Amino acid sequence: MATPFKVATYNVQNLFDNKNQGTEYKDYIPNKSNWTKKISKIKLLNTAETICEINADILALQEIENQNVLKQLLKLLKRVGCPYKYSAISHKKGSAIQVALISKFPIINSKDIQVSYSPRVRNILEVKVNIEDKQLTLFINHWKAKSRNGFESKRIEYAEALKQRLLTLTPNSEYIILGDLNSNYDEHLTTTKKLNNTDGKTAIGDTLKTVKEHKLIDKDQIVNLKNYHYNTWQELEYHLRWNHKFYSHKSTLDHILLPSTLFNGKGIDYVNNSFSVFKSPNLFTKKGYINSWQIKNKKHIGIGYSDHLPIFAYFDTKPFKTLKKQHTLQSKTIEYLYEIEKLNNPIILKSVVVVLKREKYAVIKQSPNGRGIFIYGVADKLVEGNSYDIQVENIHSYKGLKEITKLIVNKQISKVNLNDYYIEDLIPKQNEIIRNIIGTYKNRYFYIKKKKIPIYFKNKEHIPMSGSKLKIDYAHIGYHDGLQLVIYTKKDFKILEN
Repeated sequence: MATPFKVATYNVQNLFDNKNQGTEYKDYIPNKSNWTKKISKIKLLNTAETICEINADILALQEIENQNVLKQLLKLLKRVGCPYKYSAISHKKGSAIQVALISKFPIINSKDIQVSYSPRVRNILEVKVNIEDKQLTLFINHWKAKSRNGFESKRIEYAEALKQRLLTLTPNSEYIILGDLNSNYDEHLTTTKKLNNTDGKTAIGDTLKTVKEHKLIDKDQIVNLKNYHYNTWQELEYHLRWNHKFYSHKSTLDHILLPSTLFNGKGIDYVNNSFSVFKSPNLFTKKGYINSWQIKNKKHIGIGYSDHLPIFAYFDTKPFKTLKKQHTLQSKTIEYLYEIEKLNNPIILKSVVVVLKREKYAVIKQSPNGRGIFIYGVADKLVEGNSYDIQVENIHSYKGLKEITKLIVNKQISKVNLNDYYIEDLIPKQNEIIRNIIGTYKNRYFYIKKKKIPIYFKNKEHIPMSGSKLKIDYAHIGYHDGLQLVIYTKKDFKILEN
């Protein structure tokens, strides 16, 4: 087979058969929850359809129930003209799902790496393939998810088992780490306090060493770094870095990690900038959501594919070639964000001041008289009254309100006196914070000095009686098809008269 060749990984979202093994998830027990022979066949057909479209030479799979359903999948792929002659699957006893690999190249051998004796902790599958008389080892992973007490220590357990195996390989071994690591590529910057029980250390960044000196390893560095790994997600523009979406929160759960030996010009090398997310139209709904396998009212309805999008990259027996330098972060202003609709690459905002912080929402400014901008849902690590340097990775406009929807806190600078950052009169400009104003609430409007503006209370239980006289201590001048006052908590206003 001619090179270059394509390697991909795909979490197929619970590919079960219709035979009772006793280890099934409750939604996949045969003939319960409408998991019938007919429905399971639809799931198998949809999975095969996507695999044919991916057309990878080597494909890692997660959430395959067992050897039986893998055989069914291979048989179907052959019948529809997408044959894979070689395959391997993990064998974790008592586990509901396994990881697998299908290949057009001959498999030399395969074995399981046991992470734990617990049936809930999946094995890592190690598969060695022959490519033009060169050996390539693939490590197929499916780490613990972040839901249900998915603390970072549990992912480190997987990464540590893999790391110990890697340390036994010969120095020139060529391998790929791939699969569902249930981690973001920038986990070292974005891990949440709720799951951080390892003093900020992460499985992907610290144990597998995709990070050095708190920065991701780039392609210029990796050639000279043994035991470190390059994360291919870095090659995409920031707004494209996702293959999973949960309640509008985009993430990079699946990965292809590469060692220095795939950049050294010997044997098999990575094809520069070939990493991508596979986005067949079938994998999206008409509204643009990922077309995941659907269970409604606790019953399978026979619609959908997976909640993950596949990712892939190319490799070759020709030497790796550097094409261009990676993007250098530029320092910009908040005003700049109002001039553009989207970010193709992240930017740095220096010395932003948190003028208002309520739960995961905030308003920031860079100077008292400069523009403010709203941070939607990602302000967890910010503290009101502090200034920071932040890295903005995504922006959005919702009903006319300009928002930052993804950011990384680079560093905290100082405490700031906020008095000069507030306004005390209604002005026609969104994302300002107004305070100490007195007026009357009437039928969803706030009346002050012969002016009126729509007012929105985040908690409906806090809406006062119509006709009430209010003193507003803090309000966000937001925008929802027009300017409006936003009241976040009961502490932000007082009722003077009903």
